[in-house]
Amino acid sequence: MKANIHPDYHPVVFQDASTGTTFLTRSTVTSDRTALWADGNTYPLVVVDVTSESHPFWTGAQRVMDTAGRVEKFERRYGVRKRP
Repeated sequence: MKANIHPDYHPVVFQDASTGTTFLTRSTVTSDRTALWADGNTYPLVVVDVTSESHPFWTGAQRVMDTAGRVEKFERRYGVRKRP
């Protein structure tokens, strides 16, 4: 790698805003907030909206859609199509 052209790559603590789960990884992102980690060191803290701890794909908490209600709403709005 060429010297002095890459951003600073350092340890950062990410926190899930909805679950509060934290994990330590490396990133180029910076933050004014800090967090004390279990190893006794202080790292920049970045709060994110969604992580694998809260994303429906990873948690299995998929939303069930009311498809019958959606069809009825569509038919009320646009009318019922005559079927051949």
